[in-house]
Amino acid sequence: MADSTGDSVGSAIDSFLADCSARGRLARASISAYRRDLKRLQTWCARHEIETLDGLDATALRGFAASMGRAGLDPHSIQRHLSALRKFFRYLVDHGRMDANPAADLKAPRARRKLPRTLDPDQVLQLLEIKGDAPLDARDRAMLELCYSSGLRVSELADARWDRLDRAQGLLRVIGKGDKERIVPVGRHALAALEEWRRVAATFSRGDSRYMFTTAKGTPLGIRAIQKRIGERAVSQGLDQHVHPHQLRHSFASHILESSGDLRAVQELLGHANLSTTQIYTHLDFAHLAEVYDKTHPRAKKSRG
Repeated sequence: MADSTGDSVGSAIDSFLADCSARGRLARASISAYRRDLKRLQTWCARHEIETLDGLDATALRGFAASMGRAGLDPHSIQRHLSALRKFFRYLVDHGRMDANPAADLKAPRARRKLPRTLDPDQVLQLLEIKGDAPLDARDRAMLELCYSSGLRVSELADARWDRLDRAQGLLRVIGKGDKERIVPVGRHALAALEEWRRVAATFSRGDSRYMFTTAKGTPLGIRAIQKRIGERAVSQGLDQHVHPHQLRHSFASHILESSGDLRAVQELLGHANLSTTQIYTHLDFAHLAEVYDKTHPRAKKSRG
């Protein structure tokens, strides 16, 4: 059994760093990062009167991790510190200075997922009010209206097809992630813009494409091309920020959620795979989703036949 009672925290850290340098397998910057992270542990130990390694059990290390959170460190920084701790204690175990690695199961808080900035309804209106009668004006109007109207992913927008659109009901069949199908409502503004574009598309594109949004050659407009067009339209419409398709999708969700407070319905409308299959949502039929949509979406079709 290893005897760690005589090892001070500081001397153990120095030994680990010296070993890292002697092996020559780590870049100098990596060793400097380990030194910085472990010296933070040493400072915390001194503040809590932990002088030797036997005071550093899993409970103590959880306290150290919590202290970093209280100090305002972001989850990524805490994860980096804990990675250094795991390597440090693994070294001590390998060299017989500790029996077990107390940091082995230590987990950092999850990094917060950064959500894209939303556009407020006035900004969305500014973006969507594209003037002009050129074919590209009609196509971009329809594309932007549908993206915001139905909260589509850019991949779903690129894959949108005419034979999946029920114009009478204002519904679109979408094939989302994992080839999962869902039905989304299409607002009246989007339906009108799509009808206008369909008339123009017959003379703009070669051939009779099944896809809604095509190039002049009749080929489907790809994801990168859609992203580029939306970004360019945001500039030409006078918005003071870069706009991308997912931002419109997020704005769609935010605007409905702010008005309805019905998080579950919004999750269904977005087609989140990890939520739509959850049993709690099985009672939410499309009639309910349509009702929430019609009452809350700024550009919804207010009545359904």
